[in-house]
Amino acid sequence: MTTHCFQPKVYHSTLGQYAPVLTIQPGDQVETITVDAHGLDLNGIEVSQGSNPQTGPFYINGAEPGDMLVMHLERIVPNRSYGWTSNSLAGNVVDPDYVMELYHRPKGEPWQPDLWDIDTQAGTARLREPVQKLGNITLPLDPMLGCFGVAPYGGQSISTATSGTHGGNMDYRGFRAGATAYFPVFVPGALLFLGDGHAVQGDGEIAGTGIEVSMEVTFSVELVKNKIIGWPRGENDACIFTTGNARPLDQALQHATTEMMRWLQSDYGLDARGAGLLLGQVVEYEVGNIFDPAYTMICKIAKNWIK
Repeated sequence: MTTHCFQPKVYHSTLGQYAPVLTIQPGDQVETITVDAHGLDLNGIEVSQGSNPQTGPFYINGAEPGDMLVMHLERIVPNRSYGWTSNSLAGNVVDPDYVMELYHRPKGEPWQPDLWDIDTQAGTARLREPVQKLGNITLPLDPMLGCFGVAPYGGQSISTATSGTHGGNMDYRGFRAGATAYFPVFVPGALLFLGDGHAVQGDGEIAGTGIEVSMEVTFSVELVKNKIIGWPRGENDACIFTTGNARPLDQALQHATTEMMRWLQSDYGLDARGAGLLLGQVVEYEVGNIFDPAYTMICKIAKNWIK
């Protein structure tokens, strides 16, 4: 195994067939950094514009369309002492007649984020300026990648503001250190991107942000030849899960559930009846992103049911 230490110089706000920044072999490990959702680096300097600028793409030698890329998320750690969040919920997550009661800044007042002081040694994020009875609320760190994936099929270049079969801006809290992500390969080399680190985030990213911060990320890759999957998958020590990215929300759920049914049949020896019987009683669903153009739903099953 070779470990690559990669320092990015350019970032991309779409996932597409850009020139690779580094070629790696299956089994290799990469240590790199990401910028935050506004393109601010570890020094708070804007080094890229656009939404969720991505580090990459990384070319995985031997990857071809019809293969499956395996990405092990080994380390995700904030490399800056502060992060920022928005301070109002999205209008689409509350009743329409409540939208006008959401927080709105006075007319003409520029938008300002709320800042959080990040202490990686203590493992906390603390709100810098107290807010009413919340005071300086302190939250435990739970770093994750909000947006990552591979180049999509058909020569497309898709904004990092949304998601699809290639991954993208899924904002699922389960993509933390220790998880493994699986992506379909659509182009030679797969072209793997990563970014949009969150120090903390609630389910759904319903305020439009987590605690946005730049990150140090270590990952490794493997390749499964001639393994076709329809949607991104993942697993950790406790469960396997599938993602569906679409709008409306029920279509995202349908994609995730269908992908889980296929996984249980292709890899775990169940037929459609057995998979349906199992999922019907033990399935768990989680919400990824419900803020962006495509929503993300997660279909999850504990590993103790499929040993």
